[in-house]
Amino acid sequence: MRILLEKLLINYPFFFAIILFVMGAFTVLTRSNLFKKLIGINIMEGGIFLFFVAAGNIKGGAVPILVENNPGMTYINPLTSALMLTGIVVSVSVTAFALALIIRLYKIYGTVDARRIAEMRKEVKERWQE
Repeated sequence: MRILLEKLLINYPFFFAIILFVMGAFTVLTRSNLFKKLIGINIMEGGIFLFFVAAGNIKGGAVPILVENNPGMTYINPLTSALMLTGIVVSVSVTAFALALIIRLYKIYGTVDARRIAEMRKEVKERWQE
């Protein structure tokens, strides 16, 4: 048990990223409100971003800017941070688009409850088949 706690303390960013991802996935799977589902997706994205940035970090590493000639210096990988910045920009765009779609659904159906919208669509489909 002591070894497990030591490993958790050393790898706390990964543990926290997994907790965030699971919280977001649980929110998406258990809520029928579309706004809450979107918030859950954003929480999941935050967990993924944290996971990748933590994976690119090296304990005791320096910022990858060559200031002095020290060939033995260990540098942090900048690629994961650059990729996550791109991912954040994309996720903000997707979130804005999803919010626009949710508002459109609200104007059409009068609700943001996914179950209720599915019921209304089923009723309309049954009426058209008659």
